[in-house]
Amino acid sequence: MRVAQVTEFGGPEVLVTVEVPDPVAGPGEAVVEVSTVDTIFVETQVRAGAFSDHFPIQAPYVAGGGIAGTVRAVGEGVDEAWIGRRVVTALGFSGGYAEQAAARAEKLVPVPDGLALREAAALVHDGVTATALLEATGLGADDRVLILGASGGMGTLLVQLAKAAGAQVVGVARGERKTSLVRELGADAVVDATHGDWTEQARAALGPAGADVVLDGVGGELGLAAFALTADGGRFSAHGASTGGFAPVDTDEADRRGIKLTGIADLQLSDEDYTRLAAKALEAAATGRLHPVIGGTFPLDQASEAHRTIEARTLLGKVLLTI
Repeated sequence: MRVAQVTEFGGPEVLVTVEVPDPVAGPGEAVVEVSTVDTIFVETQVRAGAFSDHFPIQAPYVAGGGIAGTVRAVGEGVDEAWIGRRVVTALGFSGGYAEQAAARAEKLVPVPDGLALREAAALVHDGVTATALLEATGLGADDRVLILGASGGMGTLLVQLAKAAGAQVVGVARGERKTSLVRELGADAVVDATHGDWTEQARAALGPAGADVVLDGVGGELGLAAFALTADGGRFSAHGASTGGFAPVDTDEADRRGIKLTGIADLQLSDEDYTRLAAKALEAAATGRLHPVIGGTFPLDQASEAHRTIEARTLLGKVLLTI
């Protein structure tokens, strides 16, 4: 079968299509014939050699951790009723950029009837994480919410989910195309982060007290500036590092102001939580309550181009690979 393999750490060009043996389902596993592969920004960072302390991966490796497809075989101890079912699953750190993938059966999540595998794949990571974030921050109907990276794959979902929960949503994005998208998704106010006074604009939209909840999917200095907009007693989630690092929040200041901090470590889910949250996100999409924004799709042998596009930040929403 064909896979997109990272031959060595480096730029997008190190992603090369090669032939490898077909996977065999071991005990407790299922082999999935892959239809669509999720891509997320952190995969480009890992490919470049970043975050080696968080992701213990050695090159060469097959990139990709989230897939949608159809179960074609199961191993010992797995119910054969899975065969032929459409599923999504998270593989971990690698193995997804492939025509077939072996997955742990306990992490298979059925795709509801009426939901296309393409849309399902767009929720494998971001739909789960977005749903988990709302639970972790306790986001409620009366909250004022500031969402950084609101035009990205997960940001677009967070805007929709926060609005559905009844919150007042202020989105932060870059440029007219991206801010227009966030506005179309239902945000109450949208701020352009390319403007030097974006924090003042956000404060005006949120009110003098600031944001009850800040969802920072960007990190770096932008995330740190957003921390200053958090209301005393509020909640700040530093779950994204697309700028190269998480927001360098002063934990002592957070304690003094009674701000609850949530980090990426708080989003490491058990298998049970993953399947529960994935099923919840898929059902919301199947019933039309959640619409993943898919900015572009690339065939497997153009995985390197998909990574270039992600890094260039030129597309809105998700970038997917199709098999």
